[in-house]
Amino acid sequence: MDNAIYYKRTIVKELVPSAALGESRSVRICLPPGYNESLSYPVIYCQDGEDFFNFGRIATTMNHLIFDEDVQPAIIVGVDVDKSVRTSEYAPEGDRFPSYCRFFAEELLPFIEERYPVRTTPDERILAGDSLGGTVSLHLALDYPSLFCQVISLSGAFLQQTQSRIAAETDLSWLKLRMLIGTEETSVTTERGTFDFLEANRNAKKLLEARSCPVVYEEKEGKHLWGFWQKESPGMLKAFL
Repeated sequence: MDNAIYYKRTIVKELVPSAALGESRSVRICLPPGYNESLSYPVIYCQDGEDFFNFGRIATTMNHLIFDEDVQPAIIVGVDVDKSVRTSEYAPEGDRFPSYCRFFAEELLPFIEERYPVRTTPDERILAGDSLGGTVSLHLALDYPSLFCQVISLSGAFLQQTQSRIAAETDLSWLKLRMLIGTEETSVTTERGTFDFLEANRNAKKLLEARSCPVVYEEKEGKHLWGFWQKESPGMLKAFL
């Protein structure tokens, strides 16, 4: 098969107005090969949108899955973030966190669903995030269970506040969560300090399983880097699609 088909993509950039954030947010929408407005598609919402396309190579990954593995085509929505305020938007204790979650659930979804033929049931929406992007994705599902039930977490920053949030739930049998963590992620330096992400993910897994979440949890040799996540993301996407 001609390799060029894997690298062809149609990406539309949009500005989503947001009262919650007090500004517009740029998103990039990747339309699948053979895109047809009269069909409907599952949708993958990615935090750190620019990184998912540039470092995670999600568009190329999806093309490989569609052409080589007979995975159903999906629309990918990458939500961009200003790195200078990323922690305050993605971390549960961040001062912009409530506004960002409100924007995501109450403004972004209707904006996309009015303009693109995405499916609108929770089991046809996938949230994906790396590090703190995994954190905010899980919190979105916990806070808006009528909207989201599928989460991909690549080395999620499941620190104390997230563990407490999971512990506040009683039944998570509805939540389909796939977690990846690297065995070398025992000392990850972040804006908020240095943390043992491996231990945090192990603790989160125990809390989730105690609440009947059918979590799929993988520990693999790897560091807190896109090189690790990019290799593992095809399997996670395939499992949901």
